[in-house]
Amino acid sequence: MLQVLTITFPFFALVLCGYLAARRRMLPLEAIPGLNGFVLFFALPCMLYRFGASTPIAQLLDVGVLVTWLLCGFVMVAFTVAVSLNARTGWNDAAFGALVAAFPNSGFMGVPLLVALLGAASAGPVILTIALDMIITTSVCIALSRLDGADKHGAAIALKNALKGVFMNPMPWAILLGAWVSVLGWTPAKPVAQTIGLLADAASPVALFTIGAVLARSQMLAAAGHVQAPWLRDYLPAALFKLFLHPLLVLLVGGGLMHLGVPLSRFALTVMVLTAALPSASNVSLLAERFGADNGRIARIILVSTAAAFLTFSLAVALMT
Repeated sequence: MLQVLTITFPFFALVLCGYLAARRRMLPLEAIPGLNGFVLFFALPCMLYRFGASTPIAQLLDVGVLVTWLLCGFVMVAFTVAVSLNARTGWNDAAFGALVAAFPNSGFMGVPLLVALLGAASAGPVILTIALDMIITTSVCIALSRLDGADKHGAAIALKNALKGVFMNPMPWAILLGAWVSVLGWTPAKPVAQTIGLLADAASPVALFTIGAVLARSQMLAAAGHVQAPWLRDYLPAALFKLFLHPLLVLLVGGGLMHLGVPLSRFALTVMVLTAALPSASNVSLLAERFGADNGRIARIILVSTAAAFLTFSLAVALMT
């Protein structure tokens, strides 16, 4: 338990720093979209490119991990969207709520945490889940988020907007480019590699800092009457789905596929269950900001799942190891 807290404390501290900076006006609220743009279009793609380029291609082709993770991700997205759609929550908000329910914080938190707990061999399955979530799960949810107005503008316009949203997301392209570079064995020139490294190293701290600022902004705007504060029932269920339903689903589906003969090791299943038990991915807040979703709701889901994960993730580690 102490080891887990030692590793996770800096992540929570950065969120708190961003929250305090916005609350005390050390960070202007108008600057938050600029921080989002920096992470989404510069720092985070460089970090994901580095993941893709440094991961052996064989680890990205683990059929058991791929099938299990994708199947569980699709179930989580479909279920969360189905229970979220209502008069207040349209396709845009429901889709990004589903993404935080299905997408764990595997990039910023999962890799260092699970490597510390399970050893270096756990990095391969975690990186594959990151690639799947970035390329497929995120793209599916962005496509769903563009379905608002389909009745008004027609299915063709909705489909066009969905495809446009998918292709304009830089994150899956960064992973694919990194994987392609890995396959070809290319190495960027040293100045280029150093630039990529600097931007990649900035992704995690700036993203976590921005999450805290976004949460503070949503509370400040709600208190001033500029926006309506999200209702508890609009964000608490998604956080609970992430912490409890997602890892349980991965455990059951993975175990079932193993009995059916799908090549999946028990170690890889353990890594996936613990990855699913992580809190919601903080970069979803960046996407929600970019695509005009209710980022106050998304930030609350991330905050609740992150705070509660102190206990729930430790419990999952105790049960699975």
